[in-house]
Amino acid sequence: MSSYQDSTHKSHPAPQGYSAQPGTRTGTNGLAVAGLVCGIVGILVFNIVLGPLAIIFGAVSRRAVPAKGGKGLSTAAIVLGVLDLLLFGAMLAFAASNGGFHWYVGG
Repeated sequence: MSSYQDSTHKSHPAPQGYSAQPGTRTGTNGLAVAGLVCGIVGILVFNIVLGPLAIIFGAVSRRAVPAKGGKGLSTAAIVLGVLDLLLFGAMLAFAASNGGFHWYVGG
């Protein structure tokens, strides 16, 4: 009986690039990733909402950089958040120079 248990519970080395312990973390700050995603998506849609969120997430994650890592991601989130706000300002200025916004609903 013990020989069966020994043969089925042998320790196999983990494949290259993977950790042998389940549940280990990579060390990247989740707020930095969230800020980066908000900044990227904010370029396309909802830049007035997602831009400030990207800046806030990036700034908060920069304070936690020594503990969790992700300084580059948090910097990119802040830069993309500012870019989102600049893009919104440019679109607003362009719309104002062309007579403003006009809504047409049905006939």
